[in-house]
Parts: sequence; C-alpha cells; structure tokens
Amino acid sequence: MRHRVGHRKLGRVTEHRIALLRNQAEALLTHEHLTTTLPKAKELRPFVEKLITVAKRGVKAAEPKGRTLAAKRQVGRDVLNPDVVAKLFADLAPRFMERPGGYTRILKLGHRRGDGAETAMVELVGSEFDPKKAAAEKAAAAEAGDQPKSQKSVGERLRAAASRIRGDKKEKKTDATKASKPARNAAKKTTTPRKAGGS
Repeated sequence: MRHRVGHRKLGRVTEHRIALLRNQAEALLTHEHLTTTLPKAKELRPFVEKLITVAKRGVKAAEPKGRTLAAKRQVGRDVLNPDVVAKLFADLAPRFMERPGGYTRILKLGHRRGDGAETAMVELVGSEFDPKKAAAEKAAAAEAGDQPKSQKSVGERLRAAASRIRGDKKEKKTDATKASKPARNAAKKTTTPRKAGGS
C-alpha cells in the first residue's frame, strides 16, 4: 500500500528531480507544449499549475497595493529565465484568470520505440492548434501582403527534411558514381596475378 506517498521519485535524487521539473516547467511555459514520459508528465502537471496559480494571484493583486513583486519572486525561485516569467505574468496568467484550475492537459502518445516507455504530451489549455484560426490568420496575412510561414505538422516537416536530404545526396551521388563506379556485372581488373591453388 502506498499510503502517504506524495510524489514519484522518477529514479532521481531530490536535487536532480527538482532541477528536472524546473527545466520542464520552463520549456512548457515557453513553448506551451512538451513531449515526455507519462510519469514525468504527471509530476510536471501540479508543479506548473501551482506556478500559474501564483502568477494569477500576483496579476489579480496588481491593482491597489498588490503583491505582484512577491509573486514574481516566488515564481522566480523555480523559473530562472526572466523572459519566461514575464510571459507567464503578461500572457498566460491573464488567459487563465477566469479558470479555477486545470490549466494543463495530458495526451497519451503511445510507447517510445527505443525502450517502450509510455510517452505523453503536456500542453497548456487553449494553446492547441486551431485550423480555422490558422486559415483566418493566413487569409488576413495574404490580404496584408505578408507571406507567413506555413504551419506544417511535425510529420510533414520531417518528411520534407528527409526528402531534401535524400534529394541532395542523390544528386551528388549520381555525378560522382557515373564517373567512378563501373557497372555491376563488369569484370574487375586486377593488377596482381592469382596464386595457383590458393583460396
């Protein structure tokens, strides 16, 4: 029975585990989604949600006397990058101001190929890809005359990169192989005579 067992140890000593959670929280707040193993994702979720709650309190208290500075210092203990802290207080905390909790979502992705570990994606609620919104932004940018970067899925980007790499190598190989490699069934010229009765 696991009575009174608060957290997963994740196979690490305390200092390493805290450093891991701080780094993952910083990455999640920066990019708004993160792929990791399921146990790490389940440990990361309450860690990040507490940071967002503290930031919400700081933003809400900013009007009269406020405790924004105290909240920023409290968040700054775990998130060392000042740009991420600024983003948390300027963008993310106001976004979740009306939400009483549950700022993150865990999506199971299946098993990792190398070691079979179960993987999951942690993302902030409201940061998921919306095709209608992307199409509207693309149309608005086309009207303005700007050409935005096309948002491709991860698989499309990997396939494009792989085909680019294969295409470049094929072009280089074809020029070099025509000049240097003989045909497959052509007899090879040897400079040394064969030994009699040898192997």
